[in-house]
Amino acid sequence: MIQSMPLRLFVMASGWLSLILGIIGIFLPLLPTTPFVLLSAYCFSRSSERLHSWLINQPRLGPMIQNWEQHGSISQNAKVTATVLIMSLFSFSLVFLALSILVKTALVCTGAGVLAFIWTRPLPLRHLDEFGNGPADAREDLVRLG
Repeated sequence: MIQSMPLRLFVMASGWLSLILGIIGIFLPLLPTTPFVLLSAYCFSRSSERLHSWLINQPRLGPMIQNWEQHGSISQNAKVTATVLIMSLFSFSLVFLALSILVKTALVCTGAGVLAFIWTRPLPLRHLDEFGNGPADAREDLVRLG
């Protein structure tokens, strides 16, 4: 917990801003929900135990945050959504914007790096169990793919 009151208030305000952007992202497909909600959870964990507890106990957002905080796992749905959005936006930029080859190369490398990070995170086991294909030799609650 941050001890400095001005810094604590700044981090708490950043958490609220991130949460608002994350909620807007639920309805606006071009704004990602997951990173903003995770950032708000991080900010709240450093500035207010009460707000952090409130956020992780939300029925819609809480499980995603708990998966990330406890195990670093990302659901299949979040991975697919992120991939589609990243591929769409980056492809649009590469095809329709007049960018130098250096910028295009940086864009491709950034996109590939972000997607590699996302797809190497484990899936929550309960997500796999919903489809009846949870592996027998998985750790207690996670499965690494790839």
